[in-house]
Amino acid sequence: MNVYTTDKIRNIALLGHGGAGKTSLAEAMAYLSGITSRLGRVDDGTSLSDFGKKEQKRKISVSTSVIPLEWEGYKINILDTPGFFDFVGEVEEALSAADGAVIVVNGKAGVEAGTKRAWDLCEKYKLPRMIFVSGMDVDNASFRQVVDDLTALYGKKIAPFKFPIRKDEKFIGYVNVVSETGNRWSGKEVVSCDIPDYLNPYLEKYHEALVESVAETSEEMMERYFEGDEFSVDEIRAALKHSVCDGSVVPVSPGSSIVIQGVYALLDDIVKYMPSPDMRQIAGINRKTNEIYQANYDFSKAKSAYIYKTMMDPFIGKYSLIKVCSGIIKPDDTVYNVEREVEDKVGKLYVLQGNKPIEVKELHAGDLGALAKLTDARTGDSLATRAFPILYGKNEISKPYTYKAYKAKNKDEIDKLAQSLAKIGAEDLTVKTVNDSENRQMLIYGMGDLHLDVIASRLLNEYKVEMILEKPRVAFRETIRKTSDVEYKHKKQSGGHGQYGHVKMRFSPSDDMTVPYEFVQEVVGGTVPKNYYPAVDKGLQECCAKGPLAGYPVVGVKAVLYDGSYHPVDSSEMAFKIATVGAFKKGFMAASPVLLEPIVSLKVVVDDANTGDVMGDLNKRRGRVLGMNPQGGGKTEIVADIPQMEIYGYSTDLRSMTGGTGTFSYEFARYEQAPADICQKEIDAAAKEEA
Repeated sequence: MNVYTTDKIRNIALLGHGGAGKTSLAEAMAYLSGITSRLGRVDDGTSLSDFGKKEQKRKISVSTSVIPLEWEGYKINILDTPGFFDFVGEVEEALSAADGAVIVVNGKAGVEAGTKRAWDLCEKYKLPRMIFVSGMDVDNASFRQVVDDLTALYGKKIAPFKFPIRKDEKFIGYVNVVSETGNRWSGKEVVSCDIPDYLNPYLEKYHEALVESVAETSEEMMERYFEGDEFSVDEIRAALKHSVCDGSVVPVSPGSSIVIQGVYALLDDIVKYMPSPDMRQIAGINRKTNEIYQANYDFSKAKSAYIYKTMMDPFIGKYSLIKVCSGIIKPDDTVYNVEREVEDKVGKLYVLQGNKPIEVKELHAGDLGALAKLTDARTGDSLATRAFPILYGKNEISKPYTYKAYKAKNKDEIDKLAQSLAKIGAEDLTVKTVNDSENRQMLIYGMGDLHLDVIASRLLNEYKVEMILEKPRVAFRETIRKTSDVEYKHKKQSGGHGQYGHVKMRFSPSDDMTVPYEFVQEVVGGTVPKNYYPAVDKGLQECCAKGPLAGYPVVGVKAVLYDGSYHPVDSSEMAFKIATVGAFKKGFMAASPVLLEPIVSLKVVVDDANTGDVMGDLNKRRGRVLGMNPQGGGKTEIVADIPQMEIYGYSTDLRSMTGGTGTFSYEFARYEQAPADICQKEIDAAAKEEA
């Protein structure tokens, strides 16, 4: 692949709802640019970007892939992202490297939840965007309906640059709104044609909207517009490029990736209207001077880059995917990992086409590439030189809230499973593993149930280790509600020294529920010598780790040792510890023991139309709605307290209720007494497990 300067580079992310046609569009682009000699298909598992077995089997994208294209003297780095919400971390990584986006909308399905999510992400990352309405070869696809729906959502910035010409219900060509010309397909060629009369009102409407947008770019243009002066096509295109780059105009174009219609024009529009990296800004911190370093994708400055994604493949190895922020990176360069404070020699320099590495001579500022086998490099790390150690801010990745318990199917593969999950976690930052020692279980967090299922599938297919996913145990606590007064004597004689420990204790609720127990001694007259107090304390500590009710940790118990007796020969620390354990179990069960369940503070953001359904569902889950906060843009935040055990499966249910638009987050709030039926269920389960 040729070397391209910064002004000849376009970094474009393909976004949209799952199944809208992003991968098919990327495949059509690759075919037109000459990368492939035949058009791959998602259904056949032959597409360039869905190269993983997991993707070919499920026929969906689950990770971002990069396809660099050479087009009319330009390099377009296509970032094909997943459309399903479970893989939003992959999308966020891609957007941190993109300078623009193409939102793909299915012409038949129309504007979907993923379309709105894609728009919101572009707003968050301040990315200029285009909209490609796919599937226009389908009979009931409606370009005008999509435009009307988008305009209703986002206003006048929606601007059709092209719209379809149909004949006998077939997509035969398009009208170019900028040049006001008709075009139709004749085989693989595009030829001029007359614009059908019934389309002239739409052309007039759309062209007038574009001219108004052009007039608003400067006072001079506005004066000419009011004077009735007509703008040339070149003037319109120049002004529109400025408007597209600042996000005030969003072009909309029709096409079909399956029959490769409208894709050629889309590639041309990407080159004409989308910004090159040097039109955007990026800054870091020089760790030597602590000054802000304006890199701004300037090739003349010291070289620096950041790792926007890590690719860990058992077959092709580890690749760190980078975006060059300044300077030029060449093979055999030495790069300094500012985060890890280690130096690495680059060796060979690559660009990835799907999973195929291609060597390149150098990468200019703004370009995307890949480095192999960097020492301890991770996603988000900054690469520079020791002389100019530039540190860039890390990209914000969504936090996972869906979790399950997991274990290796074969006990002898526990270490292999841990190592494999560590590799997947290095590649996908939305995967977290936690050792829940309290409940003797390992937890894995992801963005949804589908996400966790895909991870299990990857482990089996790529790393040859099987993981079992289970419903996790909830971290209950045990405490008491009343006071008890008990006596326990441990006495054992077996020849020689025996064992003797005798305690009288009171157990009552403590004022401090944040600690397991409070130990107080009120012994008078030395009935229990002071040197045995630590043994009593150890006994209490042991009992509180695993309570007598259902085996959960104990909190909020006040234990008072007020009397007892000892034997000058047979008493020992062990004897008093055993006596304390017996007294605790007896006293705890006599003091109205209860289970406490964890309560989380839940925040759910949904469309206004879905608030009733979501609140009703929260009530069914024993939740208490505390308030509703308008978020703007037709969204409402619902704040509620809800038992943590009721959160299980909420991700799937929320998406079902809201059509995929709802999001949620939560954090631990406190413990509350669990209802009697929940308590009994846990006690029975603990007894069954013990048996």
